[in-house]
Amino acid sequence: MPNPALTPPGIHPDRLRVLADGAPRAEGPVVYWMQQAQRAHANPALAHALAIAALLQRPVGVVVGLTPNYPEASARAYAFLLEGLRELRGALEARGIGFTVALGEPPEVALAAARQAAVLVVDRGYLRHQRAWRARVAAGAPCPVVQVEGEAVVPVDVPSTKAEFAARTLRPRLWRVADAYLDLVPDADAPLRWAGPRLALAPFVDVTDALRDPERLRARLAVDERVAPVSRLYPGGERAAEARLARLLGEVLPSYADDRNQPQRDGVSYLGMYLHFGQVSPVEVLRRVRAAATAADAPGVAAGAAAFVEELLVRRELSLNHVERVPDYGSYASLPAWARRTLEAHADDPRSHPYDDAALLDGRTHDPYWNAAMLEMRATGYQHNYMRMYWGKQVLAWSPSPEAAYARLLAWNNRFLLDGRDPNSYAGVGWVFGLHDRPWPERAVFGTVRTMNAAGLRRKADPEAYVRKVEARVRSLAGCAP
Repeated sequence: MPNPALTPPGIHPDRLRVLADGAPRAEGPVVYWMQQAQRAHANPALAHALAIAALLQRPVGVVVGLTPNYPEASARAYAFLLEGLRELRGALEARGIGFTVALGEPPEVALAAARQAAVLVVDRGYLRHQRAWRARVAAGAPCPVVQVEGEAVVPVDVPSTKAEFAARTLRPRLWRVADAYLDLVPDADAPLRWAGPRLALAPFVDVTDALRDPERLRARLAVDERVAPVSRLYPGGERAAEARLARLLGEVLPSYADDRNQPQRDGVSYLGMYLHFGQVSPVEVLRRVRAAATAADAPGVAAGAAAFVEELLVRRELSLNHVERVPDYGSYASLPAWARRTLEAHADDPRSHPYDDAALLDGRTHDPYWNAAMLEMRATGYQHNYMRMYWGKQVLAWSPSPEAAYARLLAWNNRFLLDGRDPNSYAGVGWVFGLHDRPWPERAVFGTVRTMNAAGLRRKADPEAYVRKVEARVRSLAGCAP
């Protein structure tokens, strides 16, 4: 049994994992190394740090390690992140919680903070490098380390311990247990207000005050400035996430079941980027969507809520299952064996439009719908999910090999999209090649992997209107009248 001081009541025990056991140190604050869950509200890791601090009667400090070379991150991603951290500082300090941001590799910054801590609390990340970071901290910290999982509705280890074949295999496992994990611990103030100077994290440079000017701070980082910020459309932070959630509940939900696959409309939540950066709680989102469905008289709300919850709970947590259970996720070799076999059998089929990278990146293809989807991705940092599927299928059709298509899709998805570099990215790209899907009638190039084409897109949606919408949005982003 872990030391009881590390597991006070409040958070569901399935969300807790003691990574390094022991008695809290006699001195020092409780420190929360914030990495995946970048929010002050409805944050189980923060709530658990506050509960430990109340038991020990210690102050609480939050520390963030800001790495200048996060995998595939760009000026776009960093602008979104820094806008969120700027807002977060004020929200934490108003509750008596210390806040320090330092330039450095996150696990090394966390270890520097742990040297001053009674207990170190960490949130849970699912990608390989995030897991490696936490293992490094647990092995090197001179104090107990507790991990708290708040970025899944159902903790990822509960419904399944193997890689699930498809949504249909995970769905019943999630729904059998989901209601047990929908509690939220109320936000609380620190038991003792942070009164001293910020945590000393030498040799790392404290840039907390530099958050007042995110653009200037970003200039100090070695990030890809060619992928420009899109704050005019999608500002980062909890307030912006709350505005998106309020819009979903008030305007979008009644027609979500029909409109979510209509790319010419705005019938989507735009919450994916906020979930990716941990600026909104998936549990809170699910609770409020279900409450809206229960309270509403408007027709369509129940159907819209059911469709949205399918995406948030089943599809999103299928992605978490994928990166957690498939060691080589993000590689062509991680695709299902049946899909690789059929794609390899058709690898030498003639490609109707063998475009090179430059033509694709510039959107210079024969397909105006695909060009618009590429423009939406490159210019705005967002791509409608239905068009993302269509976009990916055409890259598979036009690339010299399925391996080349996979590499293109993953690189561009992670480089341009605000919700790239995410479990959903790896599962979504994999889906283009048959992951979490089934065999379909055999076709050239695709074999028995599902196809999508322009004629089908025109039958199901209005892609010409989508092209106009994207062009207007890009003009708006550039500061021109739409």
